[in-house]
Amino acid sequence: MIRSQTSAARTMHWVRGASLAAVLTLTGALAACSSAPPLFSPDGRPTTLVQCPAGSDNCEQQAQAMCGGAFDTMRTTTGNGVRSLLYACRGK
Repeated sequence: MIRSQTSAARTMHWVRGASLAAVLTLTGALAACSSAPPLFSPDGRPTTLVQCPAGSDNCEQQAQAMCGGAFDTMRTTTGNGVRSLLYACRGK
């Protein structure tokens, strides 16, 4: 009986270790995706991408809030019910 508990404990330890390794691998892969260098406008200003439901003006509201006012739209796309707005804040 003690032997089976030890074997079960070893199995659980291995499963936990494998799960931890999988989580760390996935986290590293996602971090690599999100660490892409920022895009810049032709005049050198950094750009930001926001997404909102298609048909709403929430993207513009987010851009205005982040810029503290005026911004320039670099690109807008709509697909699958989502609107994406790439913008650059104007200088103050």
